[in-house]
Amino acid sequence: MNRRIVYDLAVSLDWEYDWDFVRLIEASARAFGLTTYVVHPENLAEALADWDAGKIDFRVLFDRAAATSPEFVPLQNRMLGCGRKVIDPLKRLRWASDKATMHLEFISRGVRTPHTLILPDYRSVPEIAIDPREMAPLREPFYIKPANTTGGSIGVVRGARTLNDVRTARRTYPDDKYLIQECIEPQERDGKRFWFRGYHVLGKFLAAWWHDVTLLYEELTPADIETYDLMPLFAVVEKIAGICRVGFFSTEIARDVEGRYVAVDYVNESCDMRLQSVHPDGVPDAVVRAVAGRIAEHVRDMERERRRS
Repeated sequence: MNRRIVYDLAVSLDWEYDWDFVRLIEASARAFGLTTYVVHPENLAEALADWDAGKIDFRVLFDRAAATSPEFVPLQNRMLGCGRKVIDPLKRLRWASDKATMHLEFISRGVRTPHTLILPDYRSVPEIAIDPREMAPLREPFYIKPANTTGGSIGVVRGARTLNDVRTARRTYPDDKYLIQECIEPQERDGKRFWFRGYHVLGKFLAAWWHDVTLLYEELTPADIETYDLMPLFAVVEKIAGICRVGFFSTEIARDVEGRYVAVDYVNESCDMRLQSVHPDGVPDAVVRAVAGRIAEHVRDMERERRRS
């Protein structure tokens, strides 16, 4: 009879550019004495068959695939059905990734957001009358964003100016709600635009400069945080984490010309973790390594707790 092999951490991925990130997670896990198993498109069927046959088991699944590839959903379902830990369950991700829902949650919980109009999906309400007075606070130009079609600025219209722009955009993803959103102008100082990508990873908070025009990252150093008094940035990310209850996500936050921190893009549940040393538009390596290390550390802490109980 074959002995079942129990792995401390399984990581699923469906994007070829995730491999560097996953290898960093594996290296951090090994440093803590943890065992890992990577599930990818080529071995998914084998992994599911081995699970069903009782050959393998996973204590924790860090799921980077089910949200974008439905064929990975059965793996998450098996884990949850057995009471295993999943980072993050699809049900929670889908709720948190809805920009319309998060907008309402944020403003009710004191997170500052751009002035926003939320429109129903085109298929349900093809023609919608928008009072020009409602548009006035948005000013021009403004953003048009689908509520659920996310990732890499998919569907986002920058520089929109007219109601015709809104009508056209709503037809692009007719089953999605849309947000019509004020364009926030960030502070500028010492050649920097005060626009940031904040990260929450299992109780740890990180951030990087992110240029909203060039779309390039820059490492946010401790000296930057002190020089520009940026600690409130992390408080905003922490508040967002408490609202969405997602273990790992990123958010965009700008410090506007009046010095206010504004959440401009809410909960990005599929974070791009490409290394900047490999991809010029990737995330600073220090951030990627910190995220990978925290995931492994979290699993290590869970394993310690399990052994004590």
